[in-house]
Amino acid sequence: MQGFRTELENPIVQKDIIELEKKIRLFREGKIHEEKFRSLRLARGVYGQRQQGVQMVRIKLPYGKVTTRQLLKISDVSDEYATGNLHITTRQDIQIHFVSLDRTPELWTELEKDSITLREACGNTVRNVTGSAMAGVDPEEPFDVTPYAHAFFEYLLRNPISQDMGRKFKIAFSSSEKDSAFAFMHDLGFVPKIKVVDGEEVRGFKVVLGGGLGSQPHIAVPVTEFLHEDLIIPFAESVIRIFDRYGERTKRHKARLKYLIQDMGAEAFLELAEKERLALKSKVFKINREVAQPVLPTVSVPVVEITAPAQYEQWLKTNIYPQKQQGYVSVGIRVQNGDIKTPIARKLAALVSEVAADDIRLTNTQGIMLRFVKEESLPYVFEKLNELNLAAPGFESVIDVTSCPGTDTCNLGISNSTGITRELERVILNEYPDLIFNKDITIKISGCINSCGQHAMAAIGFHGSSMKIGKLVAPALQVLLGGGPTGNGGGVASEKIIKVPSKRGPQVLRTLLDDYFANAQEGELFNEYYNRQGKIYFYDLLNPIGKQENITEDDFIDWEQNEPYKPEIGVGECASVLIDLVATLLYEAEERLQWSEDSFQAEDYADSIYHAYTGFINSAKALLVSEGVKTNTQAGIVKDFDATFVASGKITLPSTFNELVYQINQNEPTREFAAYYLEQSKIFNRQLAEYRNSQLVNPEN
Repeated sequence: MQGFRTELENPIVQKDIIELEKKIRLFREGKIHEEKFRSLRLARGVYGQRQQGVQMVRIKLPYGKVTTRQLLKISDVSDEYATGNLHITTRQDIQIHFVSLDRTPELWTELEKDSITLREACGNTVRNVTGSAMAGVDPEEPFDVTPYAHAFFEYLLRNPISQDMGRKFKIAFSSSEKDSAFAFMHDLGFVPKIKVVDGEEVRGFKVVLGGGLGSQPHIAVPVTEFLHEDLIIPFAESVIRIFDRYGERTKRHKARLKYLIQDMGAEAFLELAEKERLALKSKVFKINREVAQPVLPTVSVPVVEITAPAQYEQWLKTNIYPQKQQGYVSVGIRVQNGDIKTPIARKLAALVSEVAADDIRLTNTQGIMLRFVKEESLPYVFEKLNELNLAAPGFESVIDVTSCPGTDTCNLGISNSTGITRELERVILNEYPDLIFNKDITIKISGCINSCGQHAMAAIGFHGSSMKIGKLVAPALQVLLGGGPTGNGGGVASEKIIKVPSKRGPQVLRTLLDDYFANAQEGELFNEYYNRQGKIYFYDLLNPIGKQENITEDDFIDWEQNEPYKPEIGVGECASVLIDLVATLLYEAEERLQWSEDSFQAEDYADSIYHAYTGFINSAKALLVSEGVKTNTQAGIVKDFDATFVASGKITLPSTFNELVYQINQNEPTREFAAYYLEQSKIFNRQLAEYRNSQLVNPEN
């Protein structure tokens, strides 16, 4: 597999970092509008925190892979620029918090020295491509999906089609039909398949489209049972281009792909995507299947005496996964709340160098997977991990609760998710210790409705909320039940049952578990039990816990807090907010035209054409805004510009604006067409800038 292209020596990377530094300076000088600057920094992984004046920086780690050298570099950066804590996310990124905005270019520079990028980790972009942590070693996989996930990362990074969409876009690759990457909850999900054609094995993928969690979960719809491996990137590019063009851009809560699919229908959407193929850079994209062979330790580890035999036996049963490579296993590490301190991370990196492949995988359950560990090394590995408090049994079991940072740092957090996580894990360990062996029941917690903690796909889910009790407001938890993957790209969203005061979360958990153990049929899984009993049954079961008659003073204090609860919700930055400032839009159009020129000179003709297209769109939007015309989608901008300016004769074009701009998907991306299209976009931009200037000089016109 080819290495990351995001190296510091890369002039594109250098330009990116210099641009961020320049834009920060202009923002400080008041020369860039705050909302426009927000969009720019989010696309570079810099995210505002709940605490004023500091930033969260999200580090993008494709499919969760991180080397020991990269882990040490991230630890150094966290110590120097943040708090010495690494937070593993459900999208296999690492976040560091409390970073000064002015130091982010310097921080980024340090990370790029070891091929680590921040680019498009946040904002209205294609987010981190996630994948099964067992990819490449999974005994059940048809083939290793790692090179495919990596190819997507490289192809889409800085790609003009995904720089400023209406909302974020998420992609996942599962290693097998178990769907451990949760393809069903992604905008695009891929499950590997093999067909035998004329006696030969052919690789491909089942593809699902339009999934998402958030306030209104939607399970991805199947597109095809088998798409040839050479077609998955062209198909994805077509999908992203259509989402960019037709996706909602004003109503943020309706701007995800799932809503566009629901509005126009999957069939109509796919027809548009198919028509887009002519304009693609590559009609077929052959992915390099080669994966660098892992460098394995050659020195035998010392023989050790097990100091905690009972814990060791539990650990072997719950945290160890046989690999398809004989004699090797993968080791799962539970990381409470996804938080690991840098001194521990450094010692873990040293241990990996001794006992495993230099191929650490962060999991979408906020854990860590060590790979290619020799079976005979397990006693030594256990003892060393136990010294670091990283040998707790129950990896990805009931006790391994997934949670987002919630009100610790997030603007959107409503109630504490980290404290309740620790409390629920304590309850399970002390009162239901055998559940460390149960990997059927999943517990996931988010600090708000947006499901960063994946509560909307949990067997038992909670999300932060609040509830009015008399004249006061108490922190609350919305309880959801019955969700999770069903395999092969399918899944079920959990259902809302009842809202209870946060401090009663442990009581909810005890009630659910006790009822399940008392009444489930032999061999009946939790979600099967939930489906058999039904939503009303569980509402009636939990309703006494939610009643307000027996409220106490403690119910008004959130987990791990001392003061009474105060609901404080900031402005979310999960995606950038577009601004309707005419001058800014015209400036953005000119910037896109310069990018188009740069791409043309580099002979990247498809990229040049797409930048010229966004130049058309931003120029047209600027004039529509000046007339007070509301714009929701790029397609709407094209339609409204014709109606407002061309049909009225205010702007004269050689054709309709529709015919002019949509040449983009009616021509091959040749040098000749790229040159023509760029020139037309430049002429259009100049014409509109002159019209705008005349408006300012003669406002009565």
